[in-house]
This record gives sequence, C-alpha cells and structure tokens, in this order.
Amino acid sequence: MFMRRAIELAAAAERTGEVPVGAVVVHDGRIIGEGFNSPIADCDPTAHAEIVAMRRAAQALGNYRLDGATIYATLEPCIMCAGAIVHARVGRLVFGARDLRFGGVRSKFRLADSELLNHQVDVVEGVLGAECTQILQRFFTQKRILKGD
Repeated sequence: MFMRRAIELAAAAERTGEVPVGAVVVHDGRIIGEGFNSPIADCDPTAHAEIVAMRRAAQALGNYRLDGATIYATLEPCIMCAGAIVHARVGRLVFGARDLRFGGVRSKFRLADSELLNHQVDVVEGVLGAECTQILQRFFTQKRILKGD
C-alpha cells in the first residue's frame, strides 16, 4: 500500500521530466510526508524524493527526528539521502529497486545500517522491485530515444 503510493509519486516526477523516484514517510500507520524527485524544477540538488518526504514529515511531527518512522522509496537512496535518513533516526527503510550507480544503502555503500555510525536503520529491499525498476528503465529509454542515442 505505501510502496504503491511511492510508485504513484514516481509517476508524478516522470510527468514533470524528473527522474521518476517517489518516497513516503509513514509514522503510526499513516503517511506524514511524501515527495518525488524535483531537483530540476526546484533548482535544488538536494530535492530528492526522500529528502522532500522527510522535510514534510519532520514538519508534520514538529521534530527533526523521525523516530519510529518508516520510509518507502522506489529507488535505493543515494549517500546524501542515506545520511539524512540516519541523521533523522528513521527506524526503517523499505526500497524497491537498487541503484547500481549511486546506491548508498546496498549497491555502493552501506550507510543506513553501518556499525560505524551512531544509528542503524532496518533495511528491507526489493519491495515491488520489478515495478520500480521498470519505471526507471522506461524513463531512461525514452530519454535516449529523444536524444537520438
């Protein structure tokens, strides 16, 4: 259910020409923050889906700590987002597709549950992974077609 909402948000990002990644933050069984990639539209290199969703969740809770929250993201978070997830003390991260180029949680680095840090996030990967991967592949295939590659 929550990953489905993240997929809907990824589709919204795609409609605006952004890389299709969506994320929701869930606390006590309800969504308290959601977002999709918008660095191009916002002229903000930090406007990744997870960051946008966490900003909104923190405002909803009135706290920069997101203790007990779960983030659902369609793509494995990058190192920036993984660091923010740890810093916010998120309890659990659920993601769909691995990011083999920039993944900060499993593919390239293991920031979210590193024993070197003062907080470890419970990580679950592969939830609706085929669907999440398909959305990204379709987006980048279309981009290559439009560029003539």
